[in-house]
Amino acid sequence: MRRDVFQAIADPTRRQIIGLLATSSLNLNAIADNFDISRPAISKHIRILTECGLVTIRQDGRERLCSADLQQLKEVAEWIAQYREFWNGKLDALDNFLTRSPRNRRKKQ
Repeated sequence: MRRDVFQAIADPTRRQIIGLLATSSLNLNAIADNFDISRPAISKHIRILTECGLVTIRQDGRERLCSADLQQLKEVAEWIAQYREFWNGKLDALDNFLTRSPRNRRKKQ
């Protein structure tokens, strides 16, 4: 089953895992050492991150190393940026309106 990237980043533990893997590849035990939850719980989080394409796992001898694949997060960031631009424009217009409002000018005098 292919999961949605938003489902993956909705969970704070998964966001922390992505943060850990953004700087280096780690095996499951090394990832689990950073959390106060069970290794099976970490495995479940890794599985979800893998299903949505944010984490890749490669075999290195006897170890399975997890790495972050941040391309999908870049696409999400670009999608969000257009809405940030839209809402910043709306909020700037509201600020200008409120600043120029006759009621606010009387209060300042």
